Amino acid sequence: MPLMKFPQTEISNGLIQAKIYLPDSKEGYYQGTRFDWSGNMPSLKFAGHEYFGQWFTNYSPEIHDVIMGPVEEFTALDYQDARQGDSFVKIGVGVLTKPDEKPYAFAKYYSVINPGKWTVKSKPDQVIFTHELKDQNYSYNYEKCVQLIKDKPELVLKHKLKNTGTRTIETSVYDHNFFVIDNQPVGPAYSITVPFDIKGTGQGIGELAEIKGRQILFLRTVNNGENVFCSPLEGFASSAKDYDFRIENKAAGAGVRITCDQPIEKLNFWCCYTTLCPEPYIKVRVEPGKEFTWEIKYEFYTLK
Repeated sequence: MPLMKFPQTEISNGLIQAKIYLPDSKEGYYQGTRFDWSGNMPSLKFAGHEYFGQWFTNYSPEIHDVIMGPVEEFTALDYQDARQGDSFVKIGVGVLTKPDEKPYAFAKYYSVINPGKWTVKSKPDQVIFTHELKDQNYSYNYEKCVQLIKDKPELVLKHKLKNTGTRTIETSVYDHNFFVIDNQPVGPAYSITVPFDIKGTGQGIGELAEIKGRQILFLRTVNNGENVFCSPLEGFASSAKDYDFRIENKAAGAGVRITCDQPIEKLNFWCCYTTLCPEPYIKVRVEPGKEFTWEIKYEFYTLK
């Protein structure tokens, strides 16, 4: 896919260089209804290493997961209570239509009846996305600042969700973290480390990967068509200190640490042969007239 085809910008702090696709309902790279449209990052380079990139084969702007980087998804508001033909809301996407009585399916495209209004402000080292939605059920101002920290190999996602409507917003949001370090295949060179003993199992555990104490390790290279999926993983406490993940690739010699100022509500892990993704959820509750803020920090480093 030619990168220059889509609205985009680049940011740098001298240590990190990143490309970011911009939300656009007509010409934008991503027009699906699963993920928040802000912060789609096809490339982030540090110390000669690439951390993100295309991990999928087929592309169309409305496919739910043709997206890259530290992208986020909010759980749908009021989908279960909505009837066929009624509307529901996904923050960072807009007001959607429920086409039938089937359960919500993240891979499905839902018709957008109110996309809200996106504004973007770019600076050399940061991009501020604002999504304003006005609807009869829910209204909000959602702001995400994607910022590279001065003189540090750090990326920070700063979020602010202000409830401008009359109903309390209760949802969860997680970062999918589509890591593709130097295009290395997912396998024994990778490790995921957390500050707690991981409890749980899932598809591919014992065959492709193993949970060993505070780590997820790989027993062999994951082949095309194979994947690991663990949901939910447990062992974390109610403190934000447990939102602390290290993803390292010893063959590439590169790693990243992810922390957040909010506690984990739920934790999944998924990988295929091209990408691996710890998926930590946090809880979001915002009463009318109030706002909720949270930050996720990425510290990039090399391995000696």
